Amino acid sequence: MTLFSTSSAARPALAPTDSAEHAAAERRLGRLATAAIIAALVIMVAAGLLRLGWMPPQLDMPASGPPWEINASISPKIISVTLWAAAVLAALGIGAALAAARRGKPLPIRTLLVAAAISVVALVVLPPVGSTDVLDYAIFGHIAAIGRSPYVMTPLQYQQLMHLHSGVPRDWNRDPSVYGPLATLEQLVAAKLSGSSLARTAFWLKLWNAIAFAGVAVAADRLFRDDRAARLRAHLLWTVNPLVIWSAIAAAHLDIVAAAIGLAGLLILDRRLIARPVPAALAAGICIGAAADIKAAFALYGLGVAWCLRGKRTELLAAAAGGLAVLVPSYAWAGLPAIKALGNRADTGLGDGFYGFIFPHLGISLGAVVPVAVCLLVPVAWLALRGLPAGLEDRPAIRAALALSLAWLLVWPHQFAWYSLMAICVLAFYRSSRLDWLALAWLSVMTIANIPGVGLGENSRLGPIITRIQSDNLNSIAPVVMLATLITMVVWCSTRRWNAAQDRAPVAPSVPPAVPAVQQVLLTDTGSLRPTARS
Repeated sequence: MTLFSTSSAARPALAPTDSAEHAAAERRLGRLATAAIIAALVIMVAAGLLRLGWMPPQLDMPASGPPWEINASISPKIISVTLWAAAVLAALGIGAALAAARRGKPLPIRTLLVAAAISVVALVVLPPVGSTDVLDYAIFGHIAAIGRSPYVMTPLQYQQLMHLHSGVPRDWNRDPSVYGPLATLEQLVAAKLSGSSLARTAFWLKLWNAIAFAGVAVAADRLFRDDRAARLRAHLLWTVNPLVIWSAIAAAHLDIVAAAIGLAGLLILDRRLIARPVPAALAAGICIGAAADIKAAFALYGLGVAWCLRGKRTELLAAAAGGLAVLVPSYAWAGLPAIKALGNRADTGLGDGFYGFIFPHLGISLGAVVPVAVCLLVPVAWLALRGLPAGLEDRPAIRAALALSLAWLLVWPHQFAWYSLMAICVLAFYRSSRLDWLALAWLSVMTIANIPGVGLGENSRLGPIITRIQSDNLNSIAPVVMLATLITMVVWCSTRRWNAAQDRAPVAPSVPPAVPAVQQVLLTDTGSLRPTARS
């Protein structure tokens, strides 16, 4: 039985010539998708290699590397347009590949995996591009290394103290760290390993990101080893997705480390809950507590666990104890400034999102953005928890974490493309549905909106035309897509129109019932697993 196939009685017969032409068209689609994905990866690596010529701030490179770069002059305008093209190619390539996979058509996944692996390795040993945030991470690590608090001292103050003349970005240079104490510890270790070099510190942070990225890829490959279609889909959404690689590796956002650790907790809980519920809940709480200790938004994973364990008091207390066992000593070490820092950057991100686009037309003050978002977040999260397509029966925590992550991404106004790593990471372990297209559209548009990765005031060499396009992407196109994806998800959750054969499927139970050691999971056109042993 072929994944996403219809019955032979419902499928019209094709003449031999038509069948041959159809097969040739399908092969062309796979080849074009592969070519588009690889081309996007090549462009991204080239942009990293040529960073010195287009992306501020200038970095003092270590004498022996890594990282390495080429001293070549290139116009930021060319880079911007080329990276926009890469993002479009990535979106079209992944979309076409997902469409081919849904129809059970072959794709050269090994070629794509090799290309992705080479690209990740190359981007790790190149300077960061696509964002200056990782340089702020590096400075926070060096602030901690000299015995100061990155929750008090800003990058600009560190620059003045150490008489630095390069490597300090202008974006956020007056802001202390807004990340958790575990993120500060990671940054401190990277600084200790790097001496005084910010470039070398960024390399270590990128290396750990790559390890986290690879960990998610390996987990997907192993968990779906008996279902080739599900494994292919997971790799397309995550491992070979240039849009994910751009945010996680090229720009080196720490969200990837939090996502990988939090995902580990969700998988531990889902796979081991029946056999050993209390230890599984405790381990899940520890992992998700660590994820939230890196970035507070990952507490949403914890709320997803609480949703799944409602009515299971002992397991719920074990999960809470695991999370607190990480968070309490961590914040005690970092001190009160770390707690205050949780709200320091509540108004950052992609402007005011779609609220900033529609509120002026309605005569509503932009000061009402956050209150309105809070009022919308609860009902949208509830609707997502009740209305998302049924998840795999042995992974209820994945479904709950995905629902809450999507609700936050789509409703909260201040967002960046890399924030979606929280959702894409768990979506790869979910059933195939129209939700894939929704997530891909959001990630694609948000990635384009943040290209080339420096603020409008950071790089004056973009020129008026590119600056205007970038501004329109940020303030008009992206907000409209954010609103459209929110409306679409609300409609699909309300109508349950996720897949033709899944529209009437019941929502998976919050905690799976007792089942035999070997569970037969039916193969349907929603991408569920083939018969497989429950561990």
